[in-house]
Amino acid sequence: MSETNFKVLIVDDEPDILEFLKYNLIKEGYQIFAAGNGLEAVEIAKREHPHLIILDVMMPEMDGIETCEELRKTPELDDTIVVFFTARGEDYSQVAGYEAGADDYITKPIKPKVLKSKVSALLKRHHHSEAAGTTATKLEIGDLIIDRERYLVIHEGEELILPKKEFELLMLLASKPEKVFTREEIYRTVWGNKIVVGDRTIDVHIRKLREKIGDDYIKTIKGVGYRFVEQ
Repeated sequence: MSETNFKVLIVDDEPDILEFLKYNLIKEGYQIFAAGNGLEAVEIAKREHPHLIILDVMMPEMDGIETCEELRKTPELDDTIVVFFTARGEDYSQVAGYEAGADDYITKPIKPKVLKSKVSALLKRHHHSEAAGTTATKLEIGDLIIDRERYLVIHEGEELILPKKEFELLMLLASKPEKVFTREEIYRTVWGNKIVVGDRTIDVHIRKLREKIGDDYIKTIKGVGYRFVEQ
């Protein structure tokens, strides 16, 4: 897909920031849509199905966290990459963003060259999101069924709809039970070589998975990574 076919939705309540983002990304050939608040963003996203959403956190009416949670409830936006764009660097803000379903984080201010490089790297993974080594369409392990074709997890008979990255992380680990996946290997496979994500990204996603499927399936190998335990 050429860059001119990529749709990018930018969401911020500050007109100057919207103009900065629009100006620099339009020059790169992207189709740009803009929203000044979360409610408008959700409406545009459902209509246009953007490939990437750059989302401010602090906004009136519906903040970025709430907006991201609402976007992640929309099945047709499962493949949309959501990135928070904010000046807030506190750990709790980043954790909240990942828990809401965000894929990445960009900190304000950002230079145009860095912005363009970051957006390009994010969009390059849009058609390469399938985890390496996970070609099986369905895995059944203990009380857990992972159905790649339907993007569905069934745990003890209950259907679970997971955010995209949680699903891909679970599918990767479960594809080779008892294998220890290093953090670097997980980052590279699930998020992509050129994607720089926060240090706590994997930890947050693992914690959310454990909340949904229990603690027994995923074991932490301290200082190395994670291992899926065959039941």
